[in-house]
Amino acid sequence: MKSTKINIAIDGYSSCGKSTLAKEIAKQLDYVFIDTGAMYRAVTLFALENKLINGVLNEIELISRLPQIEITFEFNKERGTSDVLLNGKNVETEIRQMKVSEKVSLVAAVKEVRKKLVELQQKMGNKKGVVMDGRDIGTVVFPFAELKIFMTANKDVRANRRFEELQLKSEKTTLELVKANLEQRDYIDTNRKEDPLRQAEDAKVLDNSELSREEQIVIAMSWVEAAKSNLA
Repeated sequence: MKSTKINIAIDGYSSCGKSTLAKEIAKQLDYVFIDTGAMYRAVTLFALENKLINGVLNEIELISRLPQIEITFEFNKERGTSDVLLNGKNVETEIRQMKVSEKVSLVAAVKEVRKKLVELQQKMGNKKGVVMDGRDIGTVVFPFAELKIFMTANKDVRANRRFEELQLKSEKTTLELVKANLEQRDYIDTNRKEDPLRQAEDAKVLDNSELSREEQIVIAMSWVEAAKSNLA
């Protein structure tokens, strides 16, 4: 019997709620959720902890140490989703800190880093039934995904969401700094040489500037059902 499971690729700008939507879709479908941004954050944390970023990124040293980096996921029963492990250590909290957010786009622009992580991500999707979010999922990682969603939102809305998220975690910052960080990440993500952020031609666009989480999931799940019906 032919499988009706599909792969779902979700791309978009920072703080558009990609992971939130991806987690909810995966939960409703009983699919595997993979946060690729967390994988790049884990590499960034490794670089910071090993002093490979001192104002600028030491790309040559980071590339030479990539074989030392192992990234895995571990299901967290309390949160109902997966935590990221860096070389066996749970770093879910550390990778969400502002110091990592400020440098992750620099690390993600390194060709060798992207090659390593894309290979891991593609292996994860071989059996189908995967919801993956990031910057290049529909264009590079899963170019043949049965459903591609490109998320976007007003910059001010995104900045406010991120600022509120950081406040809940008691991280000290300002709305101005968060907005500047988002603008910098947008520029690097869309202008980098390797696998820049762009909308796949066959992606469904979801602008959630004025949509609730519930409204977003209703729209997304209607697209899922349409994609699954095409397999029948």
